[in-house]
Parts: sequence; C-alpha cells; structure tokens
Amino acid sequence: MLTDEIMYQAILDKNVAYEGSFITGVKTTGIFCRPTCTARKPKRENVEFFKTTKEAITKGYRPCKVCSPLEKLDETPPAIRAILQELNENPSRKFKDADLAVKGIAPSAIRRWFLKNHGITFQAYQRMFRINAAFKKIQHGEPVTAAAFDAGYESLSGFADSFRSVFGVSPSNSKQKQVMNITRLETPLGTMFAGAVEAGICLLEFTDRKMLETELKQLSQKLNANIIQGANPHFDVLEQQLEAYFSGRRKTFTVPLFMPGTDFQQSVWRLLQTIPYGSTRSYKQQAIVLQKPEAIRAIANANGMNRISILVPCHRVIGEDGSLTGYGGGIWRKQWLLDLEQGNR
Repeated sequence: MLTDEIMYQAILDKNVAYEGSFITGVKTTGIFCRPTCTARKPKRENVEFFKTTKEAITKGYRPCKVCSPLEKLDETPPAIRAILQELNENPSRKFKDADLAVKGIAPSAIRRWFLKNHGITFQAYQRMFRINAAFKKIQHGEPVTAAAFDAGYESLSGFADSFRSVFGVSPSNSKQKQVMNITRLETPLGTMFAGAVEAGICLLEFTDRKMLETELKQLSQKLNANIIQGANPHFDVLEQQLEAYFSGRRKTFTVPLFMPGTDFQQSVWRLLQTIPYGSTRSYKQQAIVLQKPEAIRAIANANGMNRISILVPCHRVIGEDGSLTGYGGGIWRKQWLLDLEQGNR
C-alpha cells in the first residue's frame, strides 16, 4: 500500500513508476503536481497527497504550470496528432518543412518529439508509413508499380531500394513477409504501445515495461514480420474501447486478438479472459480451473508472458493471501486497474 512516506520519497526521486498513482498538493503554494514534477521540492510538512486531480481541485488546489498534472503523461501534442491523422488518411502525403511551418510546427520540434517517442525522425516516419501502405497493397494483390506510385514514389528503382532496406526483400518477393504495425496510445496510466497484424491486436504494453523490447523481438520472429510504425484498422477499435474502459463505460472488449504462443500459454491466456470484470482469482484457483493443480508456477510464468495488457486481464490474478503479486506494468498500475473495476461493478 502507498504510504505518505513512500509517496514523499517518490516525489523526491521524481520516480516515473508512480505516475498516475497519486497527486501531491503543496500547502504553501496552493498548487498540485504529478510525482515527477521538476519544480523545487517542498518540505514534508507542507504536502498532502490525493488519489486524483479531482480531489486536489475540490480542496482548492490549482494545477502546476511546470508539470501540467491535468494532461496525460507524454500525450501526443494536438498539432502532431493532426499531422498523424492526415498521414493515416493519405499515406502518400509528404510533409516538407514549409508545410509544417504553415501549420505552426517547427520542423526541429517535431523532429525532437519523434526521436524521443519513436526513436526515428519525422521524415523517416513518413517514409516508413508510405512503404507500409505500399506493402499492404502488394499483399492484397495490387501490382508493384501501382502500389509504388500510389504511395507517392516517383521512380520504381527508388521504391525498390527503400522497400528492400525496410523488409530485406524486393517488393516482388515480399508475399511471405508480414507487417506488424505499432502505434502509441495515451492512457490515464501513461503511454502504451499497441501492435497489430491483420488477424488482430498482438501487443498492448506500457512503454516502460522492461520486457517490451524482448516481446517485440519475439513477435517479429514468430510472425516472420517487420515491425513498422503505421495505421491498422484494429487500432481505431482498440482506442475507442480503451477510452470507454478507462472512463468506466466498458467492461469487456471485442477487438480481435492474435496471441501466438505455446498451447499451454494460450490456454492460460484464454482462461484469464474468463475472469469477470471487478473480480480476482488466485494462481491456485487458475490452476484448479485448468485441472493442473501442480502447475501454479508455470501458470504464473505464462501470465508474465502475456503481451496484451488489460484486454487479457492478468492484473486480475492475485496471490492466494490476497496480496498483489508481480505485474509487468508495475504494482501501482495493477492496484489502479483493480480499483477502477471494483468501483464500477
């Protein structure tokens, strides 16, 4: 459980692991902050803690201008979100520096944002987006020439070189390849990466999960897929359903899932999806349902290998004594999700 001492140490450390779990009210200034605020830290006797921003506001506190606690952590700026929407609607669209300036976006600013959040420049993102759109058309039987020109390429040789640099094969030999698209989603608990293939969502993880890089590599190998930033029809459904879930308006998900794994892992993941909203089960109870009472540790390991957070609700599994056991997204997120569900049953 979070104590005042733990929360105060968290703000001293600017510990991002506690983002979303509490808000700090500073009595001497009348402001409230997120745990990672970079402003000068108040003395212990001058702070009080709240579970939500609403509680802080009703006590008369106003939001800090340094850490902007009313905004979602790492949320995509509206201007960049609008640019991404235009690319989703028209992958062949090419934004040059002059186009960005007209929209009031400094080219250097969008470059820094993409490097920080995606590890590539905006121009590289655009190129990958166009290549991804062309790949999908080729996969669905469109001629290479048409796919290249529809994606905005002016020469087939330039398209072939770009395609080969991303997929490792020529456009005409790409039928055996898959693409796993990834995108960022902002949630009340922080930014998540979602991954999808044609069959459904195959990844949903918080960006600070330590296993994320390993999971991406495993999926790439299992699916014989290249992982590319880009749009996928499943993302629209996922985003809508997650928003409804976090606002307490949705208890189940219908977006298709694709979960490659061993037969045993898949049986554990399917069982997770039967745990009712607002309820919990112990690992022992899961083992009994699976008729494998001796496999508690193996079931726990399979839970830990779940790549689709929230939708495959491994956060609903707890210790036999009621304790919150390990969770890849962090124990504080597990507690937050359980509190949300149990408060909306």
